[in-house]
Amino acid sequence: MRVHRGHNRPMTHPAIILAGGRATRMGGGDKCLLDLGGRPMLARIIDRLALQCAPLALNANGDAARFAGFGLPVLPDSLPDLPGPLAGILAGMDWAAGLGADAVISVAGDTPFFPRDLAARLAAQGGGVVLAAGRDEEGRVVDHPTFGLWPVGLRDALRGFLLQGKRRVRGFAAEQGAAAVVWDASPDPFFNINTPEDLDRARQALGQQT
Repeated sequence: MRVHRGHNRPMTHPAIILAGGRATRMGGGDKCLLDLGGRPMLARIIDRLALQCAPLALNANGDAARFAGFGLPVLPDSLPDLPGPLAGILAGMDWAAGLGADAVISVAGDTPFFPRDLAARLAAQGGGVVLAAGRDEEGRVVDHPTFGLWPVGLRDALRGFLLQGKRRVRGFAAEQGAAAVVWDASPDPFFNINTPEDLDRARQALGQQT
């Protein structure tokens, strides 16, 4: 499948859902498969993302069969030792390059309420790496580096970065002179689920989200 194009620019970017973490604060396992309002959190993320991007893929390690019901290609890290979300972004960049796309959108697999205009606003910044950001309770800008737009032409640079033992998404983005797009919405649409208490908050908030 190739990305639809017009005027030599992609109309819709492919996207990778990053779900390769160990979820240690949740007791292990796949956070994205936790129940949220009677459905797996991953199903809610897919629904929200599919309105913005196509095609979609999932970055996860281990037995891919546990995700068979979601109908997405499952892309494992191409580097050993679970080096973190940057490895998932690299897997997404390699996959998107094979589709003929010039960039890939990344989203976190534990953040079910991310903005419905995420992809459009990231893509509107033009070329280069673009990261999403929000504001904390005091109005300060807080970046959310697992939500971004990544040109596939940077995949060799990213592979080299990881092979040097570097792991920080912010570090690679800074090396590339990343731009940022700030969402001022409240509550924070990038609220992510790291603990059982966070999951309770998400369940309580679910009926208030649009």
